[in-house]
Amino acid sequence: MLQVNFLRDNKERVLEGLEKRNFKQPELVEEAISADDNRKKFQFELDQNLSEMNKISKEIGMLMAQGNKEGAESAKSKTAQFKENSQTLQIQLKEAEARLQEILYLIPNIPYEKVIGGNGADDNENIFQSHAVEGLGEGAIPHWDLAKKYNLIDFELGVKIAGAGFPVYFGKGARLQRALVQYFLDKNVEAGYLEVNPPHVVNEASGYGTGQLPDKEGQMYYSEEDKLYLIPTAEVPVTNLYRDVLLEEKDLPVKNTAFSQCYRREAGSYGAHVRGLNRLHQFEKVEIVRIEKPENSYAALEGMVKHVESLLQDLELPYRILRLCGGDTSFAAAMTYDFEVWSAAQEKWLEVSSVSNFETFQATRLKCRYKTEGKSQFVHTLNGSAMALPRIMAALLENNQTEEGIRIPKKIAEYAKFDMIS
Repeated sequence: MLQVNFLRDNKERVLEGLEKRNFKQPELVEEAISADDNRKKFQFELDQNLSEMNKISKEIGMLMAQGNKEGAESAKSKTAQFKENSQTLQIQLKEAEARLQEILYLIPNIPYEKVIGGNGADDNENIFQSHAVEGLGEGAIPHWDLAKKYNLIDFELGVKIAGAGFPVYFGKGARLQRALVQYFLDKNVEAGYLEVNPPHVVNEASGYGTGQLPDKEGQMYYSEEDKLYLIPTAEVPVTNLYRDVLLEEKDLPVKNTAFSQCYRREAGSYGAHVRGLNRLHQFEKVEIVRIEKPENSYAALEGMVKHVESLLQDLELPYRILRLCGGDTSFAAAMTYDFEVWSAAQEKWLEVSSVSNFETFQATRLKCRYKTEGKSQFVHTLNGSAMALPRIMAALLENNQTEEGIRIPKKIAEYAKFDMIS
């Protein structure tokens, strides 16, 4: 969440940033400033009213001490009106604070200076591509057919049990999935990330803390009776570990990694582009989260990009790195790099990781600060997929198919305990 003082002091910069995003409600910036002016007015009037009440209270004490009961009673009658005014002003102040908060929740983060404007995915910058890519030619089989041929994944059985987007993994499919999870976790731990096993449900405060609410409410599964949301990513519970926490400077950076199931309604998603593992309602993902001092966060972001890149190199998959334009950057992020792998049978790029710096946007919602030189200031939060499994699995199956079967990359074969699916 952007702070209202930041909006007030940097209005031109904020509006330029929102224009990069193609944000349709730039007037909310002025509305937030106006709401804050309103809040300040009620606060000032309440403070003045309470000050007058205190003065009269002292006056009553002095009059009573002097034996002037008539004067004391007269003064008491004044306090009744001030008390009534205070109650009214407190209600008005609370409403003004709520209105300000409501507006601030609707304003997205401001893109980092390196982020270009743009309307969507077609305008993203291709920063790096590992290989020239091409299809496998005639006879190449997409992963959903490979999964059926080798009895790795059953999509229809998942439909019977839960619905579309909930596949069932069998045999070497399940073992390969488990091997990938373990490999990613181990590599993250080797890179200095502390493994965390968080809850897979969160409360409303946690959703607001990381920016899923109110922006992505329609994409999250929700239990009305318990008032809990199924997590769309481990980023949400892991980052919320630090909600309302004051960290010591010596404790930074914080580096966590977590494996979780992820649940996304993906409302409105249908058609050939979501077939097989391309888009699921439940999938497995390993996440990395960092909490950094502001001056170190962009160096940390580049370090996370290098780390995710090393994972893809171990998987021996063709990949590319994109820096998202303003129109494709998520609500809470200041800058995001996407990683995509080449799906040789489908002949298209599949997103497998996003690595983002949120600067102070999440931290202000979370009230996560660190203490430096006797003062406290907001941290910067970052997160990334390291990695999301469904499309990794799809690319591994498609790109490594041979006449003998599906070859498993050496690094993963060591975990899976097999090097060929046949």
